[in-house]
Amino acid sequence: MKKALLWIVGIVAALCIAVACIWSGEIASLRSIESVDGNQYLYKMEYKASYDLDDLIANDIDENAELLNYVVGRIGKGLPLKIKSSQVADEDGKMETMNCTSFQVAKADAEGYLFGRNYDFFKNPTMVTVSHPKKGYASIACSDMSHFGYSLEKLPTSFATRLNCLASIYAPVDGINEKGLCTSILALPKQASQQDTPKHDVGTTIIMRLWLDRCATVQEALDLLETVDVRHDAAVGSGYHYLVADAGGDCAVVEFDKEDGWKTMIVRKPADQNSMLVTNHLLSEKYYTTEPDPAVGNPHSKSWWRYETAGAYIEEHNAILTLEQAQECLSLVHWKDLVWDNGMVEDTQYSNVYDQSTITLYLRSWNNYESTCQFDL
Repeated sequence: MKKALLWIVGIVAALCIAVACIWSGEIASLRSIESVDGNQYLYKMEYKASYDLDDLIANDIDENAELLNYVVGRIGKGLPLKIKSSQVADEDGKMETMNCTSFQVAKADAEGYLFGRNYDFFKNPTMVTVSHPKKGYASIACSDMSHFGYSLEKLPTSFATRLNCLASIYAPVDGINEKGLCTSILALPKQASQQDTPKHDVGTTIIMRLWLDRCATVQEALDLLETVDVRHDAAVGSGYHYLVADAGGDCAVVEFDKEDGWKTMIVRKPADQNSMLVTNHLLSEKYYTTEPDPAVGNPHSKSWWRYETAGAYIEEHNAILTLEQAQECLSLVHWKDLVWDNGMVEDTQYSNVYDQSTITLYLRSWNNYESTCQFDL
């Protein structure tokens, strides 16, 4: 009996050691997850598992469902796990789009630049992921946790419910890397890029992870963009454009031409200006308009009003802002209880200012402008 017991204990110990070896990075990542300042809808994770962006690119993943299946395969290592996103279209094949504001401005009290960003969407929890990959730049990135299956009713409150959080590494919606490169994504209704050339496909947020991991400057980000096809998940019912800005003050908006095979359109910040601003309508010369037009943007979210309002504040301060002024600019155009036609309610999920010199994120969660959470590498 004693020998049998020892044999069983030995097997269990061996299994525990095997699990610890195989999933050591994943386990360490999951153990690091914690709510921030007691906020049950704001979490932070130190991502310590390995990931291979070259392998991801080689798999031509351009849909959320494919991405989650890929993540499951890497995490599960053969085990039958499931992760489901809530970011899909409704029964009519439509989904209202998130509505955001983002900008780069010069810092008023030191050399360098600030990168601001409101993420306006339906009420979901937020994940801040800090990563130090073996191949690539360290970064701080924010994710909407509904992209990988969470909601206000489903939260990572125990070790068992945290597994889906590992998908956040592939799903940033804004972030900064150790070189000061920042990027953010903003929705454009009916503008889902479907680039289709012999190049490998990358999905909506994968291009942002590539920029954060591999690019130090805007030019490097644009050069990388030329090596892949960006394909937005049509099942979500929305397209996107991106703002990318580096620590030296270079800044560009990346858009896609729906009338010409989704060719990339780049709007660069003029060299003699200290700021660049984008909301939820196209800025490329071919489509730009000062009047609300549903063909090029989202009038319901007052994209043009937000563009004008934030732009006027930035211009009033000569495009040179302190951290507090950058936060004030974002607060002028935040959403609270915006009711859509389908009855869903939208808020500003978070309001971020990234300091591109100190590599610091200052985050205000859910219209709480009395409290700022700080994140550093």
